[in-house]
Amino acid sequence: MTNHQPRPRVLVADDEAGMRELLEIVLGNEGYEVLTAADIHAAKELLQGSHFDCVITDLRFGAQRDAGMHLLRWIHENEPAVPTIMITAYGSVETAIEAMKQGAADYILKPFKNEEMRLVVGRAIEKRNLIRENIALRKDQALRGKLDNLIGKSRAMEEVRDMIRRVATVPSTVAIHGESGTGKELVARAIHGLSDRAEKPFVAVNCGAFPENLLESELFGYKKGAFTGAVEDKDGLFVVANGGTLFLDEIGEMPLNLQVKLLRVLDNGLVLPVGGTAPIPVNVRIISATNRNLEEMVRNNTFREDLYYRLNVIPIVVPPLRERAEDIPLLVRHFIIQHAAKMNRPPLQVSPEAEQALRSFTWPGNVRELENVIERAVALCSGQQIELMDLPKHIQHHVAAPDDVLKELPEEGLDLEAYVAELETRLIKQALERTRFSQKRAAELLRLSPRSFRYRLQKYGLEK
Repeated sequence: MTNHQPRPRVLVADDEAGMRELLEIVLGNEGYEVLTAADIHAAKELLQGSHFDCVITDLRFGAQRDAGMHLLRWIHENEPAVPTIMITAYGSVETAIEAMKQGAADYILKPFKNEEMRLVVGRAIEKRNLIRENIALRKDQALRGKLDNLIGKSRAMEEVRDMIRRVATVPSTVAIHGESGTGKELVARAIHGLSDRAEKPFVAVNCGAFPENLLESELFGYKKGAFTGAVEDKDGLFVVANGGTLFLDEIGEMPLNLQVKLLRVLDNGLVLPVGGTAPIPVNVRIISATNRNLEEMVRNNTFREDLYYRLNVIPIVVPPLRERAEDIPLLVRHFIIQHAAKMNRPPLQVSPEAEQALRSFTWPGNVRELENVIERAVALCSGQQIELMDLPKHIQHHVAAPDDVLKELPEEGLDLEAYVAELETRLIKQALERTRFSQKRAAELLRLSPRSFRYRLQKYGLEK
């Protein structure tokens, strides 16, 4: 057990004090937190008032021959996620079968070996954790499939969302185009989540992440003995995704010989495992994505033209972040909330200078790069507000001139002193933030002498 994780809690319900003490010692030495109850009433009170990862109960409590079975039924009805282990000195096949029917995770006869109890408890808790993780994974998959995760109110993003709604209900293949980091997988998950396949698997594979031979066995599976190391049959991702959606990311990286096999599956819905002779029928919707120009690859004979048209039935283009800069503040707020929660921090604000730098940067890595920058800023920020100096240097230096800098004198004229004062105040504040409030370095940034810089601080009331 690691120190930073809470210890699993086990409830032992048994009317024999010696058995309660034994299990408390055996399981306590294994790292569990053990609480005990001498009767059914006390066990129920503990279960109602606290969380447990496992319950061990005796079958008999004094004259009550089936008290443990009653507790088992109560747990199954009220705390179904908690695994229960039945122990008894009066065992029979019928009792064991009945206990399993009532939801028991396991059944142990007295006297038992301590190691046997440790293994049974560990196995029950591990199985329960796997179930919890699976439920959490499904919830996460459903959550990420919602349109709400496509952050942005720009016209470009509204068009993407509208396209997702329209294509989600049809079975056609979809090709998602866009630069790296624009959120192509989010779009694919949204299509799957809004389709009639939402309750079935969404399986994603990066075609550029596998060598050619491994990608083939990953996608199509293999039969035992097909190659060295194939000691048993393995289903490919097409079979795993049956009834659902298979997302082929970076489809432009797929070798030509595998493109032929993929085209065959798209045409006839049959998957032939490596080393197999009997094709397997599958019902899978294919969504592909790429940051490469497939049309150019077709012209260069590095991507099959027939597969290109088969995949590109409905194309969706995800715009780069630089083409929807108005969405940056919304994305920044979303990522701040997300990463502040992970770091147990309250949501932070963003200074005007930092926001200006974030908006004016061109983001070659798109949304993924923005998220990484915000995660870094949340981690490094020492106050309640992300400042310009919390951003990477190359973004700090991207602060643009104020939006309202005049290009020419207005017809009605202007108050020059007030205008210059406002402009100087902004730039002095930016210089101070960028240099972590070093007056000497801020003066150097503005090409001012220390004396001239101090004069302006006093003039504009910026000494503090």
